[in-house]
Amino acid sequence: MSHTLVLATRNQGKITEFRRILEELAPGQIDLIGVDQFPQLVDVDETGSTFEENSLLKARYTCEATGLPAIADDSGLCVDVLNGDPGIYSARWAGSHGDDAANIEKLLGQLKDVPDEKRTAHFMCVASLVLPDGRYQVAEGRFEGHILHAPVGQNGFGYDPIFQPVGLSISSAQMSAEEKDAMSHRGKSLRTIAPHVIQMLASLG
Repeated sequence: MSHTLVLATRNQGKITEFRRILEELAPGQIDLIGVDQFPQLVDVDETGSTFEENSLLKARYTCEATGLPAIADDSGLCVDVLNGDPGIYSARWAGSHGDDAANIEKLLGQLKDVPDEKRTAHFMCVASLVLPDGRYQVAEGRFEGHILHAPVGQNGFGYDPIFQPVGLSISSAQMSAEEKDAMSHRGKSLRTIAPHVIQMLASLG
């Protein structure tokens, strides 16, 4: 039996990535759809002060608004020399939400004179599952690396072109989808939460 699960995002890159990982872990068990299937839904104000708070805000709103189990993530890039910024503000670092090129340009400008050894960073992702009966589950994942001096690669989205994972000589935007899934913060958080997703959805009958 397949269960419908709503992913609280309109970001097609995230939807594709989540769907790919869930299908790998639970083939044919979960029909993942995005909130674009529900035109009446509005974007949730991310008023939380942590990734977990924002993730739960989005999942709870989407679950209540649709009546369906919902999963949301809040993720971002945390740069050590910037005291963890842009962090929860990653998607709107340059001012407007989701302008990847502008966000990258601003971040590289802030790091212009920072040497390689101080450009360490990590991606953080917190995924939250909320069921209509009020149950919920949270999981997190980290993806360690450092910030390059210029964008490289065409794959992925967000800050991928300027993020070089630990142990690799390429950027996240040069990795294949499968390579990135195996290492990424989102892949880790979803793999951690996936058994709970499968178990909790199964309990709905």
